[in-house]
Amino acid sequence: MNDVVLTPGRVLDEALRGDPGRPLVTFYDDATGERVELSVATLSNWVAKTANLLQGDLGAEPGDRVAVLLPAHWQTAVWLLACSSVGVVADIGGDPARADLVVTGPDTLDAARACSGERVALALRPLGGRFPQPPEGFTDYAVEVPGQGDRFAPFVPVDPHEVALVVDGDELTGAEVVEKARAEAAAPGARLLSGLGYGTWQGLAAGLYAPLATGGSVVLCRHLDRLDDEGLARRVESERVTATVR
Repeated sequence: MNDVVLTPGRVLDEALRGDPGRPLVTFYDDATGERVELSVATLSNWVAKTANLLQGDLGAEPGDRVAVLLPAHWQTAVWLLACSSVGVVADIGGDPARADLVVTGPDTLDAARACSGERVALALRPLGGRFPQPPEGFTDYAVEVPGQGDRFAPFVPVDPHEVALVVDGDELTGAEVVEKARAEAAAPGARLLSGLGYGTWQGLAAGLYAPLATGGSVVLCRHLDRLDDEGLARRVESERVTATVR
């Protein structure tokens, strides 16, 4: 495995073959009280369905650019890994007008309308719920993804040396994402609690890529500022957190 050049999508595949039952992403939203725990197998299933939606129904091809207008959320992690699996470029906070597709949350629908390509909207409701009223001009992710296949195979093999991620104005290949995440990880196998957003490399590394690349796991917290010190201490203890980034 050490001689193989990996992308985040391939790292997830390796984790699925190695220990599918271990927790990978535990998500809290302290504005809604939501808690979701995804094992490697569960996350992989969501990624496969999303990649099938992206490649099949939405017609995305390697090299296409997806403007990702989403907060730190478990469904955002799914989308980032689905992009890696298909070979499309995930442009974090990118300009929808310059993107081939856009994936957006409910707070950025107006900005996302600038995309002339396919538009996908996520309600970001507890348990992956759909919009009460589907936004006009958008595919409702929660409606379309359940019917997608549980296994994914790209039409074209993903080149790990092609650009896979754009964040902070920097372009990173799939291989560079994995290498950089491993180099900056707290420790192999760490259980990291992150209250950072996904708008920076630091937030993406702490909230997804580093735990994935080093056999660890992440407790990803949205709206962590609503939790007081006592509540945070209880979460660190109950989730057996070994490192915290806020």
